[in-house]
Amino acid sequence: MNQKEIKQNIVDCVNRVKAENPMAGSITNTVTINFVANAQLAVGGSAAMVYLPDEAEGLALAGNALYINVGTLFPVYSETLPRAAKTLHDAGKAWVLDPVAIGLGSMRTQLLYDFKEYKPTIVRGNASEIISLAKLWGLEEQGETGAVRGVDSTDTVEAAKNAAVQIARYTGGAVAVSGETDLVTDGHMAVRSHGGSLFMPMITGTGCSLGGVTAVYATSADPFTAALTAANVYNLAGARAEKDVPGPGSFQVRFLDELYRATPEEIANNPFEVEEL
Repeated sequence: MNQKEIKQNIVDCVNRVKAENPMAGSITNTVTINFVANAQLAVGGSAAMVYLPDEAEGLALAGNALYINVGTLFPVYSETLPRAAKTLHDAGKAWVLDPVAIGLGSMRTQLLYDFKEYKPTIVRGNASEIISLAKLWGLEEQGETGAVRGVDSTDTVEAAKNAAVQIARYTGGAVAVSGETDLVTDGHMAVRSHGGSLFMPMITGTGCSLGGVTAVYATSADPFTAALTAANVYNLAGARAEKDVPGPGSFQVRFLDELYRATPEEIANNPFEVEEL
């Protein structure tokens, strides 16, 4: 697929979302629920946040995609998350996994290990999380580290490229690695999306909300297009938002405005390069 075709797919994806207002539910980090929902609404989607097992199953069937983020876990999630993932897998629905803070605690590790059989449509995380997930699933490459500090990455995006490719080839979907330059791969090509802002790591929920927005786009496009569209709109909105603001507080508000204002063509034309693998 060449860059022109990729851009057209992005334009089509954004247009469908804005026209159809699709539902993409979330089981997400309690620290960032509000920001995730607002970002999903800003790009044209519809948000619904749940945490109970039966509600998660119902939402998985009712919507066209679901976002699962393991950032803050409660005991009930040991039932909620596997039931939701199984429902999504069995129904052939798209879902996005964010393996936040992988390696922290036995419950988190077991949940993420069990997700392997349900093959998430898109995996989104920082470099260390992607490397660690590939290791947990037995897909790791020699020499990769995957050390996570809380929810922060200690690895570079390029260091996670092989892990991302291996995960994408296993799931048949896409993997997005967030960093200074984002990398999105379907296992056959890798795209590097540029932009963003130095303020993005200074606000809580940039990555979580990106996962939620990725799920919105996954309702209306193939996994690779959905993941790249989300990366592009975030990089575009971040670069625009930082121009007129004095700090991270006002940046967050302006960032949501820029997510809302971005046109399909502007999102498609955010700078990116394509590498065939």
